Amino acid sequence: MTKQTKIRAALLVALLAIALAGSFIYWSNQPIESNSDLVVSQDEVEPLTPATTNQPEKSLEDWARLYKDLKLVDAHNHGAANVANGMKNDMWNQYGVDRIVLFGNVSDPSALHTDKLAWEAYQQHPERFIPFASGINLLESDGVQMAKDYLERGFFGLGEIAAASTHSEALAHSLWKTEHPMDGALPDIYALCAQYKAPLLMHIDPPAGYPMQMLEEAATKYPDTIFIFAHANAFNSPDNIRSLLKAHSNVYADFFAGFTVFNPSSAYKLEDYVPVIKEYPDRFLLGTDSGYGISSEEDAIQAIYMLIEVVDDPEVAEKIASGNIERLIREQRATRTQLAAISQLEDKSGKKFDTSNMSKEEAGRLLIDADQASE
Repeated sequence: MTKQTKIRAALLVALLAIALAGSFIYWSNQPIESNSDLVVSQDEVEPLTPATTNQPEKSLEDWARLYKDLKLVDAHNHGAANVANGMKNDMWNQYGVDRIVLFGNVSDPSALHTDKLAWEAYQQHPERFIPFASGINLLESDGVQMAKDYLERGFFGLGEIAAASTHSEALAHSLWKTEHPMDGALPDIYALCAQYKAPLLMHIDPPAGYPMQMLEEAATKYPDTIFIFAHANAFNSPDNIRSLLKAHSNVYADFFAGFTVFNPSSAYKLEDYVPVIKEYPDRFLLGTDSGYGISSEEDAIQAIYMLIEVVDDPEVAEKIASGNIERLIREQRATRTQLAAISQLEDKSGKKFDTSNMSKEEAGRLLIDADQASE
């Protein structure tokens, strides 16, 4: 390369450098144009930090000791199969759970078996277990007779039933679930439950939109039927629960404290729900949902105690921990099937029993005691 060629190359490089520098200075001084129609992928947005209740310093054993004099009924438990296998009783004794609304699988033929297990648990320990039935074909008319058979026999409620489920993986393959709370045989089942004063524990997800509109329609059309909205606080706000309870005096809320405390998807804290609980203290129940969606049933029990702590009202605590669900059980009358069995017992034993105002619970205990005495 000649000297003249080298000089020309150097000048070209210098000119290019000056042009690039000028371009950088120009664009860095231009205003950034706003675009209100800009669409940002959800994956590119930092997620909101979920609201979580302060994690407890007390152990579950500490909580159980603190509230050892408070009667606690788990109003939502899927542990029928576990009870049959000899599990759970020691845990419930250790952590102060006195009674359990017991069932197993949900709105599926397999629930016929777990309903049987719940009934057997009740026959062995009527002081502890309150059997509910879920093995009901909600899609066909014969489901009404299935429900009636359960209630006549002595089951205290129906549920958990899958009245609507879009997101629950656990219910994705339930063969007997309905599309919404006014679908299939559900309206006739509601009328039946009103006759027996038996509550329905209803799974509805999502807890908004059309499924909830249909629940409200059901509550309006069947005012004598008791609807328990299962895990009402899961993915749901205190205001939504308040609106539902305000509009319908026959709707109760099954509160799953474990979700609010331990599931990172919860957008609320326990304290957020206290005002609505105190506003409707006669219509909240406490359930563990067997620890679904969190690490364990033990955590769900601990969360119940944490809720009782923040409620900070002994009268309200007694109602939500046991009083409300036991009232719903106590108000049910003895069925014809139970009364017929008692009549047979009278003929066999020579004893007479006053059945004029006998409750289903009293009739059930009488028959169980008689069976156990004859063994």
